[in-house]
Amino acid sequence: MSDIVNIKNKRAFFEFEVLDKYVAGIQITGTEIKSIRDSKASVTESYCTFIEDELYVRNMHIAHYKNGGIYNHEEKRDRKLLLQRRELDKLFKKVKEKGFSIIVLRMFVNDKGLAKLEIALAQGKKLYDKREDLKSKDAQREMDRRMKK
Repeated sequence: MSDIVNIKNKRAFFEFEVLDKYVAGIQITGTEIKSIRDSKASVTESYCTFIEDELYVRNMHIAHYKNGGIYNHEEKRDRKLLLQRRELDKLFKKVKEKGFSIIVLRMFVNDKGLAKLEIALAQGKKLYDKREDLKSKDAQREMDRRMKK
């Protein structure tokens, strides 16, 4: 497979402080994997939630497959995530605490051709934390410019 699929959530590190990362499989249909391999997906506004005992990703957009016909999928449906039971239990305990959420960092296709999500246990940043991040990025950029001269 020559094309590498790596769809990132660029706002995740700006909006959240990432505490722990996991790689999860996604339960998807045939037309969905074909759209993902064409990089026709978006994870910017997606998040994970528990429904009963299982973890689902919500608000993840996978565009219709152009050759799907009547077998095409719904674009923004809830998709089940596949994780080990002990990982699910650990995440469930943390999410019940105030301020923690599970966000999607990126979607990729592994060597076997399976779609995977990199999810993270995260805590929302305050406004002043975001300002500090911007200041440090600007300072780093300025130092890089001066080093090149």
